[in-house]
Amino acid sequence: MRRVGQTIGMLLMVSSVGAASQVFAADGVISKQEFTPGSYCHMQFPAIDEQTLAGDHPELNNNGDIIDFYGSCDETPTSKGQVAAQRRDQQRRWEREHEDRR
Repeated sequence: MRRVGQTIGMLLMVSSVGAASQVFAADGVISKQEFTPGSYCHMQFPAIDEQTLAGDHPELNNNGDIIDFYGSCDETPTSKGQVAAQRRDQQRRWEREHEDRR
């Protein structure tokens, strides 16, 4: 019975995030909660499109990939910190995928 409740909760959360991703703020942030005013936040925003990640003008994707960020309230979805973190994640994924082929 507990699994059913968890499954229903997950479905509700995923559907609400999916609906929210369709309508996010002009800066790309889907949700933002300030825990310590002006310093510490929990934000959700779309990931950067992998095709634009290496360029000078990263753009957010609209395929449903969501970044769940905890940190500085000054962070933006396309800030230098996010670009660097998502580039590292992309590199790790590439290495993991190609490691089996060696």
